Amino acid sequence: MKLLRVGPAGAERPALLDAEGTLRDLSGVVPDIDGALLGDGAALARVRQAAEGGELPALDATGIRIGAPLGRIGKVVCIGLNYHGHAKETGAQIPAEPILFMKAPDTVVGPNDTVLVPRGSEKTDWEVELAIVIGRTVRYAQSDEEALAAVAGYAVSNDVSEREYQLERGGTWDKGKNCETFNPLGPWLVTADEIADPQALDLKLWVNGELKQQGNTGDQIFGVAEVVRYLSRFMTLYPGDVINTGTPAGVAMGHPDPKPYLRAGDVMELEIEGLGRQRQQLKPA
Repeated sequence: MKLLRVGPAGAERPALLDAEGTLRDLSGVVPDIDGALLGDGAALARVRQAAEGGELPALDATGIRIGAPLGRIGKVVCIGLNYHGHAKETGAQIPAEPILFMKAPDTVVGPNDTVLVPRGSEKTDWEVELAIVIGRTVRYAQSDEEALAAVAGYAVSNDVSEREYQLERGGTWDKGKNCETFNPLGPWLVTADEIADPQALDLKLWVNGELKQQGNTGDQIFGVAEVVRYLSRFMTLYPGDVINTGTPAGVAMGHPDPKPYLRAGDVMELEIEGLGRQRQQLKPA
């Protein structure tokens, strides 16, 4: 299933994109797309039954805003330097274990919402990423199979970053990762059963129409199953948690000088095979 949330920010309602590409209203079946739904097998079964029964009313998609496909996100855990190509372009050593940092859930916005360039920023950067959405509580997963069983689905994520704040201002990476609007997510939450192999997905990102990133999740240093299993050793993962799994080569930081960092007025477009497409215009904060 392709689950999404539509409507004004803060007042989104649940929806579903059917196999014919028609937007369907889910508000008569479930109150929202969130961790409570993803962790409730009976509720998900009702959604599937309604979708397959053709009983969901169609929504007019004209001019409708698409919000983040997940409400009430618990936490956003991120993996840094998780593609061989990205590590190489930044001159970093291949990490022996996943590099972890966190983003606040309030950085998450819709896939086509405005992204704000922080005041004084000179090094705002893009990062197309595969996001994992957790659907089952998992602690100390013992196998890849157990880890993958906890995955409810996947989504497109843009891990927008300010590199000066991240790398030149002391402390951890969090300063450059938690600026307002720095995590567009969606358009859809695609349930895991629709993704045959999460390690075989093409990712692309354009800035002002110019292709900047083109990669494949097969280049990940730590794959989806290993990431979930690893994280579950250090924290409990709950339904409604999101994991950003890293970005392929092609970020602005990896370019030769002068590096083409983002400016107000620029437009980012990004997509992942089977997971949909995003578009954001940048404006000053």
